Amino acid sequence: MATFRLPFANEKTSADLGPEARAKIRARLAPKLQEACAESEMLFDYVCRLPLDEIGVPDYYPKITRDQQYLERRNLIYPIEGGLFVHIYPNDKAERDIYVPIEPHLTVDLSEIIPKVETKLLNFVEKIGAEETDAGKRTELLKAVDASASTNGATNKIHVTLREMDALRYILARDKVGFGPLAPMLLDRHIEDISCSGVGPIFIEHKVFKSIEAAITFVTEDELDQFVIWLGEWIKRPVTVRNPIVDATLPDGSRINIVYGTDVSKRGSNFTIRKFAEVPTSIMELIDFGTLDYMMAAYLSFVLEEGLNVFVVGATASGKTTTMNAITTFIRPDKKIVSIEDTPELQVPHKNWIRETTRGSSKENTGAEVGMFDLLKAALRQRPDRIIVGEIRGEEGAIAFQAMQTGHGVMSTFHAASVERLVQRLSGSPINIPKTYIDNLDCVLIQQAVKVPGKGMARRVTSINEIVGYDPSSESFSFVEAFRWNPATDTFDFPGFMNSFILEEKISPRRGIPPFKRKVIYTELKRRAKIFQRLHQERKLKDFYEVFAVLAEAQRQKLL
Repeated sequence: MATFRLPFANEKTSADLGPEARAKIRARLAPKLQEACAESEMLFDYVCRLPLDEIGVPDYYPKITRDQQYLERRNLIYPIEGGLFVHIYPNDKAERDIYVPIEPHLTVDLSEIIPKVETKLLNFVEKIGAEETDAGKRTELLKAVDASASTNGATNKIHVTLREMDALRYILARDKVGFGPLAPMLLDRHIEDISCSGVGPIFIEHKVFKSIEAAITFVTEDELDQFVIWLGEWIKRPVTVRNPIVDATLPDGSRINIVYGTDVSKRGSNFTIRKFAEVPTSIMELIDFGTLDYMMAAYLSFVLEEGLNVFVVGATASGKTTTMNAITTFIRPDKKIVSIEDTPELQVPHKNWIRETTRGSSKENTGAEVGMFDLLKAALRQRPDRIIVGEIRGEEGAIAFQAMQTGHGVMSTFHAASVERLVQRLSGSPINIPKTYIDNLDCVLIQQAVKVPGKGMARRVTSINEIVGYDPSSESFSFVEAFRWNPATDTFDFPGFMNSFILEEKISPRRGIPPFKRKVIYTELKRRAKIFQRLHQERKLKDFYEVFAVLAEAQRQKLL
């Protein structure tokens, strides 16, 4: 298994300190940290172990926001689910700070107790194993621990203190039926990715603190190999020499990729977990983050309400899927949606939503492989109003563009850096879309991870482009850049104002605006942008599902 390494050498606990020393440490803490330590003895024990004279007293944040990313020096503690805490430990000698999960067993010595308890647990193996669900196994395991250890000196039980009992129940449940040392990171909603690149530490991509290093490491290749084998068995997708690569979805929806052995990975086994957000990021939160502005949101709402075809385009980790999820709230609530994905990542708030995923060939399904192409063909028979494709990579692209031609609204993410590169990839192998079909695509949103002065790396919609048409004689496409990110000011320009092909030629007619009054659409656009601003700033509207509910009600009442 993995090795937990504290980034400091101090081994003392609060139990090693007298009342006077403990009082002095407590007096050094800020009120918020004092209060948290008063409620959690585990946390105070951890703080007592810290080299406070060297690193300083950590700040305590009951809630982490993106404002903390601008701290000049990160030395802070915050709570996560399950009564646990995380310390972002300052690492002044390296490029990454250290992510230290604070767990009950961290400050309690269980080295002599656990082997004794595990011996007693052998009597309960059949009962625990008979449970079919992880929750059932956990319940039976904890009952077995309670039957094996006691805090009141009961006969035939191992005597432990209250702190030892809490730590014992936690660590056994975590390692026997939980996700082992990765459990705290899966409980932390601020984490986007967990990755191990080989022997060495686990790395984390944090929503606020970006790239940091976990205090969990693999010392040898054997240790790492054993862990990824255990990981594969835990998710019921074993990795072997014959089957060294596994892609799967965790119970919470997170995506995991495991690569086993040095045959296919020269640095040894590795794994990556892409965290799943229980509640998707809303369009209002993206505006908070600076990804786009109210006018762009209003524009996209017009585009999606009228059933136009939209691609969200960008590089890996540019936030394409996050943006795609956010803008689905603009699709009218009475529409039927079919989504098609390799790995479930899309989250749509509509009730009439069919969610379909591909299936690879395996022993379990006797080779009955179902790909994106098959699902997309089937989707056309389901009479959807909107088809959402997780990502177009191959021959399914031709079916998607045929769907556009027959009047189905299509959305998809796509890997490309610009409209020109998008057209090149669509018309080239293996997608092979005829160029005459591509102008069925109406709108291309380009999103990138960019460096913002004073803010570091951030995700921005760098442009929203309107596909106007294809000229066969010159074999070229014409498109209008409706919105453009200005890197100098970190704001968004609207070059398409009074010059938008989509607003004037496609959306205005659909909204019943006569040709000689089509410029009125820009007034409507401004009005909607102001409505979004008021909902966001005055009503504090942010939650993804609440945004959808409010917009749906406004559409029913003809307010939008």
